[in-house]
Amino acid sequence: MSPEEYGVAVPDLAARLAAVRARIAAASARGGRRPDEVTLVAVSKGVPVERVRAALASGVTELGENRVQEAGPKIDALGRGARWHLVGHLQGNKAARAAALFDVIHSVDSARLLEALDARAVRPLDVLLQVNVAREPQKSGVAPEALPELVRGAAALHLVRIVGLMTIAPQGADPARARAVFRRLRELRGEAGRLLGAPLPHLSMGMSDDFELAVEEGATIVRIGRAIFR
Repeated sequence: MSPEEYGVAVPDLAARLAAVRARIAAASARGGRRPDEVTLVAVSKGVPVERVRAALASGVTELGENRVQEAGPKIDALGRGARWHLVGHLQGNKAARAAALFDVIHSVDSARLLEALDARAVRPLDVLLQVNVAREPQKSGVAPEALPELVRGAAALHLVRIVGLMTIAPQGADPARARAVFRRLRELRGEAGRLLGAPLPHLSMGMSDDFELAVEEGATIVRIGRAIFR
């Protein structure tokens, strides 16, 4: 079905998707990369189900949600036509539900949460470790110097697979500061991969205001909501 067949006015949505993809392609070229090296996760926090359905019809294949409780009804309504990513903070008491709902979880920042997800997963679950590179007290994420200990603990996991790192640059940061945050996460990914004995494929970094900088610095996943759904 086309987006129009869902009864939702979506020409703007399709145009925004095309514009975001064009910006990813241009940033990839500036970074000496291919656009297909970057996965676009459309973050549908607060977006009505019918508009998310229209996004799927417009070619979105990866959807992100910030909260387990909001994601559940959407996934029930929309099914598994896309891969679902949890990009917001995850509380330990919601680990079982998150493990059942999501294909990828970006926001793990403690050994306790890793263990809870591993104990409750019923299938392989891709996880990224959130690092608070900018050391902002109001944000979640492990401190950079604590990352090695967290990575070493992942050796005992069974169904949880560590596939990369995630970070959030300071809101409104000047480009130089945001770029430094993204570059540091890339360096930390290399260190984590050496500890695990295998390279980590993913860097989840960059949102609506800074994803082009993130792509230039090596992002493999960008999490974009407002630039698509506003």
